[in-house]
Amino acid sequence: MEYRTLGHSSLSVPAIGLGCMSMSGTYGKGDDAQSIEVVHRALDLGVNFLDSSDMYGFGHNEELLGRAIRGRRNQVVVTTKFGQVRTPEGRASVNGRPEYVVEACDASLKRLGVDVIDLYYQHRVDPTVPIEDTVGAMKRLIERGKVRYIGLCEAAPATVRRAHGVHPLSVVQSEYSLLYRVEAEATLPTLRELGISFVAYSPLGRSWLSGKVQSLVDIPADDRRRDHPRFQEANFAKNLELVKRIETIAKEKGCTPAQLALAWLLALGQDIVPIPGTKRRERLEENVQALGVRLDARDSERIAAAIPAGAASGTRYPEAQMKGVHI
Repeated sequence: MEYRTLGHSSLSVPAIGLGCMSMSGTYGKGDDAQSIEVVHRALDLGVNFLDSSDMYGFGHNEELLGRAIRGRRNQVVVTTKFGQVRTPEGRASVNGRPEYVVEACDASLKRLGVDVIDLYYQHRVDPTVPIEDTVGAMKRLIERGKVRYIGLCEAAPATVRRAHGVHPLSVVQSEYSLLYRVEAEATLPTLRELGISFVAYSPLGRSWLSGKVQSLVDIPADDRRRDHPRFQEANFAKNLELVKRIETIAKEKGCTPAQLALAWLLALGQDIVPIPGTKRRERLEENVQALGVRLDARDSERIAAAIPAGAASGTRYPEAQMKGVHI
């Protein structure tokens, strides 16, 4: 296993982490026993950078992860997030108020069954609360020994700069893949200037870059991807054509499309850590094997040119959710 040190921290994490969101019903029904087996296999492989959130299954994912790491806490870099909430009417909202930061952290610690969270993120920036106030509350969690390091998700460069002025950020987490990279690449120069690492979620484009999606039938009816523009009929054929280009290069390199897509991200720099999510052991093992795919500068340029920045058809999220990213 190859390891990378996250910015402004002592955290050494595997070059490929594990996103746990899909274990809590996002992409169809989950199976707790199967998911716990996947976490255990990940730990056996050295993949101990486990990414959760209090929003995934609204508490379920943290409880699941807590059960999975029981007795193995010292092997795990525990990361989770706060800030996405439901209103009493059931609508999605964001809460970055300082008092809520403390409340959310205490609830996450209890569900996870741990004394301290290694890396704690604000899951979405709350535009109604100054980022300085939210990060100030996160800083106090560090001072109280409840959190070790902090980060932001889907924060634009100006927001990152303001937050970092209150307390050093270790990471910013945003979507970053061959298919969706415009906003990530706009943020990366600021992160590199400030010494902040980039954690790339959905590095396989929510399965597009796995090569496993060939028709809409491959997306189950109860799968949230059905609501994503990138998978809707108007955009499907164009995105499939882009993926075919990657499949061709992957065959030449003797790897799967997913492994090529992950290797491309890994080759961009030691400050980038992709966290492909899965609830299946075979996908986990396939993803880890991307570490064996070696790309030179010419390979990376060719892969990037095969899917130019901005080429994907359809936005990353439905219109309403797009208002909450990169702010």
